[in-house]
Amino acid sequence: MGGDPAAYRDSLVALMVAVVASLIAGITLATTTGKLEELPGLLLLVPAALAVKGNIFGALGSRLGTSIHSGAFRLSPRLDTVVGQNTAAAMVLSLVISVMLAVMAKGVAITFNVSPTMSVADFIVVSAVGGVIASIVVLLITLLLAGGSFRYGWDLDNVVAPLVTATGDVVSLPALVWAAELAGVGGVTPAIAIVVTLVSVAGVVWSFRAGHQLLSGIMRESLPILTAAGLLDLIAGITIEKRLDDFIEFPVLLVLLPGFLGTAGALGGVLASRLSTKIHLGLIRPGPVPRGAAGSDIAMIFSLSIPIFVASGVVAAIGGHLADLASPGLIDLVAVALIGGILATLCVVVVAFYSTIVAVRFGLDPDTYGIPVVTASLDFVGAFALILALVAVGVA
Repeated sequence: MGGDPAAYRDSLVALMVAVVASLIAGITLATTTGKLEELPGLLLLVPAALAVKGNIFGALGSRLGTSIHSGAFRLSPRLDTVVGQNTAAAMVLSLVISVMLAVMAKGVAITFNVSPTMSVADFIVVSAVGGVIASIVVLLITLLLAGGSFRYGWDLDNVVAPLVTATGDVVSLPALVWAAELAGVGGVTPAIAIVVTLVSVAGVVWSFRAGHQLLSGIMRESLPILTAAGLLDLIAGITIEKRLDDFIEFPVLLVLLPGFLGTAGALGGVLASRLSTKIHLGLIRPGPVPRGAAGSDIAMIFSLSIPIFVASGVVAAIGGHLADLASPGLIDLVAVALIGGILATLCVVVVAFYSTIVAVRFGLDPDTYGIPVVTASLDFVGAFALILALVAVGVA
């Protein structure tokens, strides 16, 4: 438990909620294989669409958690407050990154010879419209968690990453599938694509010219790292898109996919948030090797990973049974989740610790950088780890 049983308990409960909630996203994905074939390239967007909510709102929660610990938190929509500027930044970033993901998705598909694919306008409409709908829900949940943490004394660092991930998984895929209905609709799709692109550009300009230092600072630091994170997420999507036949043969693997990637990212988010807060409060010193409280946090993440990934496999098997989906069997599914999860957790620890240390060394806010770097890296590595586990177990 890393010497902190209360933190372990809170994180375990939040992660279990995330795993169970991911069942909704997984079944949604597994039962839309017709749409995946009808709109080639849609599966490419899935890891990025799921990750962008965790990247943006996980970082938002981490910053709000630090403000609670430091006594600067006040739940208010006013733009002259910490919460108001963080909220505005999160919503602008959601739209801008969704549009950028769409454009990059088309470019990545061409680069990696994924053909045929949707048009750029289709990608923009699916990514941006689905992204904004999901972002509103995830924002409300994040603010409710922050308000509850402030009022009831919860440690936001232990729960925000898993619960934001869970909420993102639950709402993002249905929103993406719903937005996909707007793709390929004559002149409507290009018109929507143009409007959301112009609004996203206006949002960036406003955020830098509004005169709010925190808002502009978050945007300046977030845009480059979220763009790079989105590119890694899309490459993870390419890995999955190219194995689409394996996932269609056993659709239960699509039930496992959101929970598996989300769990890996949530574990990294918990670690990154805890490390960031302790650095801000001076409880740990940045160094080349994790020591003291940092080592305890890493031990906690390893001890969380085994029960959580076993649960991911079991929940996916239950979801597959309920939806009557073809499956390689419970034992193989749990083995895939556990083997892939252990590989992913090794990456979680390395990326979360060193991304936080590097951010501090360069004078950047680890709250803003830690979670996006961890989530994107874990989506990329997690996709490969899942494929390796499928091969190792003999499922693919």
